[in-house]
Amino acid sequence: MRAYRQAAEAADIVIAEVGAWSNPLSSDPAERAQALETCKAALTLADSIGARCCVNVTGSRGARWDGPDPKNLTGETFDMIVASVREIVDAGQPESAYYTLEAMQWMYPDSPDSYLRLLGAIDRDRVAVHLDPVNMINSAERYFRNADLVRECFAKLGRYTVSCHAKDVHLDDRSIVHLDEVTPGDGALDYGVFLEELDRLDADTPLILEHLPDEAEYDRAAAFIRKVQREGGRQA
Repeated sequence: MRAYRQAAEAADIVIAEVGAWSNPLSSDPAERAQALETCKAALTLADSIGARCCVNVTGSRGARWDGPDPKNLTGETFDMIVASVREIVDAGQPESAYYTLEAMQWMYPDSPDSYLRLLGAIDRDRVAVHLDPVNMINSAERYFRNADLVRECFAKLGRYTVSCHAKDVHLDDRSIVHLDEVTPGDGALDYGVFLEELDRLDADTPLILEHLPDEAEYDRAAAFIRKVQREGGRQA
């Protein structure tokens, strides 16, 4: 771990995140306990290698670890999230890394305001924001007004944001509302606004492409984002 950190620093590479993908809210006690240990270990690793953050979703009360469930958006679950995040951060005691929550369409945090509520309720200095605006687009209104949503995210959460994900979203014309994740440039996310707002943060704040099928698609997505950046007058 020391060698990895030293190599990254020597190459001027920012280590963006360590994933802790698991379900700290699982209804299965053994799975829940294992998930909490996974998150604690991932946070410790992030701190050890100098990563900006450890990231996970808050978890689901349903059968799938990151899936929808009627209990996800309830006061009881909100309180469970607060307790689980406090346990993870208090156990890890990170010095430089942050524990962060990635928004999801059907679980908290699902909006800038619910993220702010969580941050206030958790009340830990080493908890920050991993911003993925696409994951907050869960309606036609947010889809068509996504530039406003992006601006709201940065206005309310920008000072807490330590890393971001880059993807895109497409609204199909099938009934009922049907949203698909797509490659950046193939959807409706206003990357001009996204990059403009991101430019106001620390220059080392990462923007990470994810979920693409192969290297060629990553190259295409990166080229699109750099093109938008250049056209906006920012250095690529």
